[in-house]
Amino acid sequence: MHCMKRLSILSLLLGYGFVVAPSVGEEINRRPIEGIADNSFFVEEAYNQEPGVVQHIMTALYHTSKRSIDEGVWELGFTQEWPVFSQDHQFSYTVPYHFLNGRTDQHGIGDVQLDYRYQLLFDETSLLALSPRAGIILPTGDADRGLGEDAVGFEVNVPFSMALGDRWYAHLNVGTTLIPDAQSADRRDLWHYNVGASAIYAISSDLHLMLEWVGGWEQSARTSGRLAHRYSHVISPGVRKAFNFQNGAQCVAGFAIPFGLNRAAPDIGAFVYVSFEHALKRPE
Repeated sequence: MHCMKRLSILSLLLGYGFVVAPSVGEEINRRPIEGIADNSFFVEEAYNQEPGVVQHIMTALYHTSKRSIDEGVWELGFTQEWPVFSQDHQFSYTVPYHFLNGRTDQHGIGDVQLDYRYQLLFDETSLLALSPRAGIILPTGDADRGLGEDAVGFEVNVPFSMALGDRWYAHLNVGTTLIPDAQSADRRDLWHYNVGASAIYAISSDLHLMLEWVGGWEQSARTSGRLAHRYSHVISPGVRKAFNFQNGAQCVAGFAIPFGLNRAAPDIGAFVYVSFEHALKRPE
């Protein structure tokens, strides 16, 4: 959800007029948790887009090592989430852009990801939800510059979400990624596994505190030629704020400070999130 000043520009780029998510502005949220639902940072929530409503997400992650500021990396991303006929089906894509090793000359688009997600379970009262996602990773990044794997990859993730009372959310993720013939592993298959959990507290309907934890097992090639697994886990406190407009559109801005809990993870970082959600056409 993007800010109001950028709205007209974004609408022109996307080719349709600025208008708004149904019922966001018309109906006052009954519970504080209902003000912001699908705007997690690192742990995926399990709520698909409502019919006729599209979401645009821009993120910026910077992480570095306390031992050397030169090891800093910028990871930018743009994501769009589209409902497919109904809330049961959702298509999305993510375009990453990387600045590696703190050098502005080593940057470029990474491997683009296409995803389909199915709303297997959703209860409007308890907000209990389950929506498995399957994705294809396209080799669009320059592998020679460390921006991609030069191979088509596949990803599966299962997000689970539920409300706890009127002010708490809980989310859980489990997933895996397969990259056959990865260049970084001398054209051998790489398997990665991920888990994540988060707790979100609603101070009000438009202001939420967040605490997310993400763990990952990544397979990589050793200098000896054999494959090895590296485990890393990160905890990230953050906050998100919603801005609701009279036409029903919603802009959510957020900030987090992720930091590593073991040596394999980045020591500390900063994360910025901006999202804009609106309907595809003007209501009659």
